[in-house]
Order: sequence, then structure tokens, then C-alpha cells
Amino acid sequence: MTCSRNILYLLLGATAPLVPCEQLAAAPVPMMLAEDYRSDVDVGDFWVSEKLDGVRARWDGQRLLTRGGYPVEAPEWFTRGWPDDPLDGELWLGRGRFTELSALIRRYETDEGAWLGMRFMVFDLPGSAAAFGIRQAELRRLLADTASLWLQAVEQRRIANRLDLDRLLDRVVGGGGEGLMLHHDTALYQAGRSTDLLKYKPHQDAEAVVIGYSPGEGKYSGLVGALLVEDDNGRRFRLGSGLSDAERASPPPLGARVTYRFNGLTVNGLPRFARFLRVRSD
Repeated sequence: MTCSRNILYLLLGATAPLVPCEQLAAAPVPMMLAEDYRSDVDVGDFWVSEKLDGVRARWDGQRLLTRGGYPVEAPEWFTRGWPDDPLDGELWLGRGRFTELSALIRRYETDEGAWLGMRFMVFDLPGSAAAFGIRQAELRRLLADTASLWLQAVEQRRIANRLDLDRLLDRVVGGGGEGLMLHHDTALYQAGRSTDLLKYKPHQDAEAVVIGYSPGEGKYSGLVGALLVEDDNGRRFRLGSGLSDAERASPPPLGARVTYRFNGLTVNGLPRFARFLRVRSD
């Protein structure tokens, strides 16, 4: 069966493979989401980990789901022996390999050889009613009893002060990492944005939906010059910087959710130096 979203892909000339209709209708998974780091927080109250450049996923005890609620077609051996407890984490191939990872996750036919380098990096137990610090101890015990090469706990550490936090950020970013995550020691797991979960990066990033295109000029004549997008606050602006020639020739379809990077806001409240980063994988 060909669904309306598949028809849209075809009309726009996209090269992504069509997927079954039942995979196109899904309910988003209720996940705890991060706010941006603020300099006024007491760093000593938080656990700190590397922000992985992967695809957020939930193991519900039987299958892997993306944040959007779509099933991940992982090989059977990848999840063999995993616990019945829900796990919140990130599918990850390693630093700087997000594009490769995204293509692998979206592929309709599973490439089992490519999955050999995949890991599900777990950072939380959404089914536990305990505080985060206690959940970390529970998570380590749970994974210690699970014999799986593909399932790993994200390393969490305590940082004494802002200076040490900045030093750690410099080391992670200097090594090709994306940034840091801070999770409050006493935080309970709750769906939605929370000030108990913070992301700390050299640049800010956010998401927006593609609502149109502006034509390219000069060397980009005949291609897309910029994406016209609208963010969750209703602000509309263009994303041209960061698009590759291939993305200008076959841009993200209308309705696609994209991630962009920026440096603060202009006097008009729009993202300053907004730069296209990638399409949301789910």
C-alpha cells in the first residue's frame, strides 16, 4: 500500500525507500527531555555524562522504538536477552557517525553487518519511581545481569564545580563529542521538558518543521537555496547555511522535522546564525 506520506516523497523526488503504512502512524513515546544548561545551577547536584550524537530510543521490554514511536528494525540477535524493564537510551555508532547511523536506522531492510558496531547506550530506567541517583545504581545492577555486548550503560560522574564542568566540556568537544548532559541527583523520571535534565553544548540547537523552500541563485540556480521552517513557537525563518549540494537537490520534504544550530537570538527574536544540522531520524 502507498500512503500519503510516501506519495509526497515521490512527488518531491526523494530517494528514501518507501515504508509500510503501519509504520507511518505512531504515537510519540513519552520521554524526559532536556532544557539548556544555565550558569546559575549548582553543578554539584547533578550527574554528568557525554551527550551522545545518536538516535534516542526506548526499549519497552519487547522492542525498540524511536522517540516518535516508530519501531526500529534491529536484528533479532541485537536485542536477544535484554531485560523486560523499559530502558531509555541512545542508539550510537560512535562520535561523528550520526549520518551513517541515521541512514542505518531508516533502512527498511536490516543490514545486519552494519549493526555489529551499534550500541544501545542506556542512561535511564523510565519505569522506576526512584530518584535518578538511585536509578543509576539499579541500572548498573540490571545491566550487569544482562549478557549482551550491544547494551551498555552511559558513564555518569559527579563534578564539583563549574570550572571542572567547563574543562570536561572542552575535553569532550575537543575529542569530537557533542557536549554534556546534566541530570539532577534527586530527579524523578517525568515526560516532557524538565529543568532537572540539562544539555550543555558550545552551540544551541533546536527543531523546526519544513513549510516551504526558497529557490537558489548563482551556483545554486535550479536547486533549493534555503528551507523555510517554522519552530515550536510559531517563528518562521530560513535555513540555507549547512545544506549540502545533495540536500539542495533533494531537500527534506514538507512536514519534515529538522534540527538546526544557532547562537542566541536577534533583536527580532529569531535564531542568530541559524544553520541546518540534520533531519530528525524518526
